[in-house]
Amino acid sequence: MVTKVDKGQDGIAPLIAQDERRKENNYMVYLSTFVAVCGSFSFGTGVGYSSPSEAGIKSDLGLTIAQYSLFGSILTFGAMIGAVTSGPMADFFGRKGAMRISSIFCIGGWLAIYLAEGPVPLDTGRLATGYGMGVFSYVVPVFIAEIAPKQLRGLLTAANQLLIIAGVSVSFVIGTILHWRTMALTGLVPCVVLLVGLSFIPESPRWLATAGKQTEFDYALRELRGKDVDVSEEAAEIKDYIETLEKLPKARLLDLFQNRYIKSVTIGVGLMVFQQFGGINGFCFYASSIFASAGFPADIGTIIYAILQVVVTALNALFIDKAGRKPLLLVSVAGMTLGCLLTAASFYMKTHQIALVAAPALAVTGILMYIAGFSLGMGAVPWVIMSEIFSINIKGTAGGLVTLVNWAGAWAVSYTFNFLLTWSSYGTFLLYAAVNVACIVFVIKLVPETKGKTLEQIQAAINHQ
Repeated sequence: MVTKVDKGQDGIAPLIAQDERRKENNYMVYLSTFVAVCGSFSFGTGVGYSSPSEAGIKSDLGLTIAQYSLFGSILTFGAMIGAVTSGPMADFFGRKGAMRISSIFCIGGWLAIYLAEGPVPLDTGRLATGYGMGVFSYVVPVFIAEIAPKQLRGLLTAANQLLIIAGVSVSFVIGTILHWRTMALTGLVPCVVLLVGLSFIPESPRWLATAGKQTEFDYALRELRGKDVDVSEEAAEIKDYIETLEKLPKARLLDLFQNRYIKSVTIGVGLMVFQQFGGINGFCFYASSIFASAGFPADIGTIIYAILQVVVTALNALFIDKAGRKPLLLVSVAGMTLGCLLTAASFYMKTHQIALVAAPALAVTGILMYIAGFSLGMGAVPWVIMSEIFSINIKGTAGGLVTLVNWAGAWAVSYTFNFLLTWSSYGTFLLYAAVNVACIVFVIKLVPETKGKTLEQIQAAINHQ
């Protein structure tokens, strides 16, 4: 018996050693992810900049409310342009090339804001940073998904959303301390770190294989997995899949609606529609005013909101590869639905003068439950799934479409929120609750579980269903 056990242990020892080497050699994957998510952090600082800097910019440059509203909102239009061009750019210049171009736009934009003496250079800078953010929002999760081992892909791709939230929170905090021009200079830091870091990390092996760069492909995959690790099986799977795809024509926008792609496009677009129209930007952009109108101290509520968002988004990153994408989405949207209903109940009570003492507590509970639910899954998981489900020949076109839909939805919700509140405060949140209920049905019926599968396995399964 002892002999058999010893022999068995000898047989599995090389496998254990290889697993240990794999863990030890993931440092390049972690480094590459760190460099890429500097783009996500830059994205967050851009989103968070306009709120704390409003009073200072309006005072120093003499802007009217309408002029500052244009400055705040033009970011979204820049991001939509970035979304349209992000896919083709990432396909033509590579994932690293697209991030490099995006960083340059952001650096130029922040410098224009820093030097601005009037509304035109201010808006031009904001438009440029928005363009960079639109590109980052697509290319960062795609790059991470393409370099990560399947057992780490969810965790590392979810880091994209975590760093966006961290960037927003940091902007809120430092905006209370720094002058708006100095704050604009701090926006340069993640962009510079990204630009420098790109020189030390490999390109996406999957993009290199698609571009026919065989030598660079082999080198990049070995760099990411470790020079002592056998990558032949993974390399063969990637090459075989890409050879199959090369027989298909390069996808144009209308080609996405062919039968072979329609399911993955429906999943990607649908998740982004529900992510935005479930009300997140209404809650996010106007959290302080919602707290105030509900009778709760806005400053305290906003601080609790920011801390909760960061903590729960971090938990999402830790559990996404264990719990799976689909269960997290369902729990997330259920929490968002309940949060909307509680907030609606609070405003209904306030409108009809019912139990006014309890209304503020109900509103705070609803808002915090909503943001906790969103941060648990709906914030990060749609981006993770988007980076996984599109085959390489349609990834640029489909990814650009999905990112455009996301930014257009963000603009529509943030623009209409105050109009909806004027129409009916509690009706607004009931409307968002209804959208989230529809999202639960959508996830149950259409969204696949992608945990623990290679990108090629995921895409083949979707396209053959």
